[in-house]
Amino acid sequence: MFKITSLNSLSVALKIGIGLITSKILAIFVGPSGMALVGNLRNFLTSLENISTLGFQNGIVKYASEDEKSKSELQKIVSTVFISLLFVALLLSGILFFTASYWNQSIFGNNTEYWAVFKVLALVLPTYGFSIFFIAVINGLGKFKKVIWINIIGNIIGLLTSVFLIMQFKTIGALMSIVIAPALLFLVTFYMIQKEIQFFQMIKFSFFDIKILKNLSSYSLMALVSSVFGPFVFLAIRNHIIHNLGIEQAGYWESMTRISTYYLMFVSTILSVYFLPKLSKASSNEETKSIFWQYYKFILPVFVLVLVVLYLARFFVVKLLFSEEFLPVVNLFFWQLLGDVFKVCALILGFQFFAKKMTSAFIITELFSFSVLYFVCLYFIKIFQIEGVVIAYAFDNLVYLLVLVVYFRKILF
Repeated sequence: MFKITSLNSLSVALKIGIGLITSKILAIFVGPSGMALVGNLRNFLTSLENISTLGFQNGIVKYASEDEKSKSELQKIVSTVFISLLFVALLLSGILFFTASYWNQSIFGNNTEYWAVFKVLALVLPTYGFSIFFIAVINGLGKFKKVIWINIIGNIIGLLTSVFLIMQFKTIGALMSIVIAPALLFLVTFYMIQKEIQFFQMIKFSFFDIKILKNLSSYSLMALVSSVFGPFVFLAIRNHIIHNLGIEQAGYWESMTRISTYYLMFVSTILSVYFLPKLSKASSNEETKSIFWQYYKFILPVFVLVLVVLYLARFFVVKLLFSEEFLPVVNLFFWQLLGDVFKVCALILGFQFFAKKMTSAFIITELFSFSVLYFVCLYFIKIFQIEGVVIAYAFDNLVYLLVLVVYFRKILF
C-alpha cells in the first residue's frame, strides 16, 4: 500500500507539474480568450468521455476484481462491455462528425471556425472509451502499478503533444492537443491489456449478457449524473460569461479554476486511495464517524493552511503560472478558496454515497447542487460581474455541505 500510494503521489505531482507547464504555455501563446475556449472544450470532452463509457468505470473495476479467477465470468464482462461501448462509440462518432458545425457554434460561439476539431474528435472518439475500459479492467485485476504508470505515460504524452501543437498553431493547436492526446494513450492501454489477458480471444457475441449491463446500471447512473451534468453546467456558465462579460473574463475564471483543480487533486487522491476503502469496510455508525473525524482533524487543517499561504502569495502565483495579462485573476482568489474549503469539508461525506452505494441520495443531492450553482451564478453575475461566479461557487458548496451535514447528522454527531 505504501509503495502504491507513493507511486500514485508521484503520478499526481507529475500531473500537476505538467498542468502548470501547460498553463504557462497557454497563457503565453493563446491568452485569456484562448484559455476560455480550452475550458469549454475540456468540459464538453469530459461529458462526452463519460457518455461514451456509459459511466461503467467503477462497476467494471468491481466486477473484474470479483471474477478475476473465473475465466468464463471475466469473458462475459469484457465481451458485454466492449460490444456495448463499440455500439455507443460508433453512434456518437457518426452524430459528432455530421454535426461538427453545430457543436462548433454551441461550444465556441458564432464567430469561430474550429469545426475541424470536432471532425477529428469524431474519428478518435472510440479510442477514448476503450482506453478507459482497458484501464478499468487492469485496475480490477489488481494491477495498480500498471494503472498508475499508464496515467504517468498519458500525462507525458499530453505534455509533449500540447507543447508542440500550441507553439506551432496557437489556439487551434491547443484545442487539437486536447482531442489528440487521449487517442495516443489508447496505444499504451491496448499494449498493457494485451499483456494481462488475450483480449481479442475473449470478445465473442455469444458471451454478451444483459444481466451484466443491469448490474452496472446503478454505477452508471451515479457516474453519469456527476461527470456529465457537472461539466455541462460549467460550460453553460462560461458561455453566459462570454456573452455577458466577454471572453477574456471567462478566461480569467478558467485560470482560477485550473489553479483550484491542481491542489484539490491531492485531497481527492487521498480520499480515493485511503478513505474510500475504509468507509466501504466500516460496518457501524461509530466506525464511520471515526473515519469522518480523522479526516477533519488531520487533512482539513493542512489544506486550510496551504490555502492561506496560497492566498497571501496570489500575485506571485498568477505571474508564475500565467503572465501579467492574467493579474485580474487575483480578485477571484478569496471566494474560490473559501468555496474550496467548503467543498473539501463536504467531499468526505459525499464519498459515503459511493462507499455504501446510496444511488438515489447521491443523484438528488448532486442535481440540487448543480441547480443551485447555475441559477445563483446567473443572479450574482448581474450584481458582482465576474466575481459573482466565485461567490456563487462558495455559496453552492456551503449549501451542499449543510445539506450533507443534516443528512449524515446521526453519524457525525
